[in-house]
Amino acid sequence: MVGSLLLPMVRGVASKAASVLVQTVTRMCGLDDDRDTLELHLLAVERKLASAEERSETDLAVKRWMRKLRAVAYEADDVLDEFEYEALRRKYQIGESKKRKVLSYITHHSPLLFRFSMSTKLKNILQKIGKLVEEMNKFGLESSAPVECATIYGRDDDEKVITKLLLDQRDQRKVQLLPIFGMGGLGKTTLAKMVYNDQVIQQHFQLKMWHCVSDNFDVIALVKSIIELATNGRCNLPDSMDLLQKRLGEVIGQQRFLLVLDDVWNEDERKWEDDLKPLLCSVGASGSAIVVTCRSQKVASVMQTLQPHKLACLNEEDSWELFAQKAFSSGVEEQAELVTIGRRIVKKCRGLPLALKAMSGLLSSYQQVQEWKAIDESNIGDNVRGKDEILPILKLSYKHLSSEMKQCFAFCVVFPKDYMLDKDELIQLWIANGFIQEEGTMDLAQKGELIFHNLVWRSFLQDLDVYVYGFSCIGTYLNICCKMHDLMHDLAKDVTYECASIEELNQQKAVLKDVCHIQTSEAELKQIRGILKGKTHLRSLLASRGTSNMNFKELLQVSVSLRALNLSEYSVMNFYGTDLKHLRYLDISSHDIVTLPDSICLLYNLQTLRLISCRKLLQLPEDMIRLRNLIYLYLRGCDCLESMPPNFGLLNNLHILTTFVVGTGDGLGIEQLKDLQHLGNRLDLLNLSKVKRGENAKEANLHQKHNIKELMFCWNQEMDDQPKDKACYVEEVLQCLEPHSNIENLEMHGYGGLEISQFFSIKGIY
Repeated sequence: MVGSLLLPMVRGVASKAASVLVQTVTRMCGLDDDRDTLELHLLAVERKLASAEERSETDLAVKRWMRKLRAVAYEADDVLDEFEYEALRRKYQIGESKKRKVLSYITHHSPLLFRFSMSTKLKNILQKIGKLVEEMNKFGLESSAPVECATIYGRDDDEKVITKLLLDQRDQRKVQLLPIFGMGGLGKTTLAKMVYNDQVIQQHFQLKMWHCVSDNFDVIALVKSIIELATNGRCNLPDSMDLLQKRLGEVIGQQRFLLVLDDVWNEDERKWEDDLKPLLCSVGASGSAIVVTCRSQKVASVMQTLQPHKLACLNEEDSWELFAQKAFSSGVEEQAELVTIGRRIVKKCRGLPLALKAMSGLLSSYQQVQEWKAIDESNIGDNVRGKDEILPILKLSYKHLSSEMKQCFAFCVVFPKDYMLDKDELIQLWIANGFIQEEGTMDLAQKGELIFHNLVWRSFLQDLDVYVYGFSCIGTYLNICCKMHDLMHDLAKDVTYECASIEELNQQKAVLKDVCHIQTSEAELKQIRGILKGKTHLRSLLASRGTSNMNFKELLQVSVSLRALNLSEYSVMNFYGTDLKHLRYLDISSHDIVTLPDSICLLYNLQTLRLISCRKLLQLPEDMIRLRNLIYLYLRGCDCLESMPPNFGLLNNLHILTTFVVGTGDGLGIEQLKDLQHLGNRLDLLNLSKVKRGENAKEANLHQKHNIKELMFCWNQEMDDQPKDKACYVEEVLQCLEPHSNIENLEMHGYGGLEISQFFSIKGIY
């Protein structure tokens, strides 16, 4: 399909826009702001392409838009290529005579002429892609409210009512607010997404935005988020209501907008009437509207201008269809006796979609009548209406999880409600805390993947999505993320006391000695300084932004059992003088460190080391080969890393190695990859120009690494100084780097050969 080819193309152009070569020249030419705008536009478009591809099959306007996007993407690629070429050309000119440089100003290589020409081309591209982004927003392809993949049952009438209400406000000069309220688990967010993605709604509203509010009704943070949604960019304004109000008016202007505020809990009328309402209701064209989802009727009454829509439970037939769609899958036959039992279970779920999905996911794992009967005879659905009605049903589904899955699910409550959970990070924290054990031929990493997808299948985790993260030197990476439904979060809180917030500790709703997992911030740590007496049993200490070094170290010094530690953005000196011999997970990403302390090499149990975006990091400790238990090593964004530590190949338990920097000298070459047979996902090979012989490249054994799906080959710029007749060894190296046939994507940067290896030509992946 065309869309399937367009996505990697746009991704590649966005990666090129972020490349060091392009940035070097755009900065020289005073065009880096334009380059940055282009990169942001491309990343914004990239996030919507999956939705656009699906829509293009039935919507001719979207199909035409994708054609125009392809043309502009090719143009942008050409322009960015010119910047890269200019960087290389200037490199070749180093050392030339002053006379030659003066003459160059009146040739076609004149820097002044180049800047003028490229400025015109870049602004032309920006104008075109800017119009495409505007069109994209009118189509309603916003990734923050993805189209539901699963079939939705019993909400068509609700969707029609709400859609009509919103369209009927077209002549209203003031912004209208429509609440959707009802108990948890009814599908309020799902209904709002149906309306948000309705084709008529997409055409009616010029600007559509979606923001999940939850417990945090901070007006300034909320307005900043809305500004960012409207601009597809960052809002770095100070916390001034006057400045924010002015900016909000500028970005929304006279567009007719639809804003969805999902999962609102604020019942304080003053916060809405005095602070937020004057801001949001003073912008936009006639017919603009705000949809609010909430559980509380009081929240609805505080915010409403239109009659709130109360969401009812599903009727029996819609409930059955939702239940049967998942229960009778995975090899479970829809036999009469199972149908009879299933219908009794459906009645006990009382029309609650979340309960129906949880129960059907559970029963899809059982094929015997007796197994279904045992679940039917369990005490479910006997409580009063409200949250307590659904929790026994969810608990029953939880009860049938394996012990490992129960631990993994319960741990998720360490993160606050509506938190975006990174799949890989979550699995690594599970492994670090010993929740997962190897089973047969299945190693820890594979077991973690299996448990994660089982939890998603059974609706304990939901809203699976793919997010794109860009890095200046090495392109973009895809991260799978998910969320927990609020009620699942409540269930996890109900089944474990090992995870607690600082607020709960401060209010003595939890006892510090019983708590094993904490995510904390600066303000929260100050609240419990008096509680920190003696040693704790903390196993996970995850710092959020804003935690001071002093307070964090105070807690660290009394935490002698740590398995997982996140020191992101804080001084790595914090763990000097502390006993971290149990540590298995260490995240010190986004530091300005140049070298890592040698003491890290004493963490013999370490399984995960995250050094993402340590952009000044020059080298890793020489004795790092002591970390033989290391499974995951993240080095993406470590732009200055010069080489790997000596004899790196001894770390043969690695499953994820994001970056390998080829060095020269004993134990630093590419042959160190030889015995790393478990490597998977994506691997970036940097400094390939230091591989001088094909036989060295062949020793890397890339053709045997069947789990690697993506590769990036990067030759550094030293090779550009080599005579052209030396290109043959580069071709030989590439040929000897032939990967396994399972490879799905390959990027090459700085390749100086004259020909491409036959393998890459046949696969069509270069």
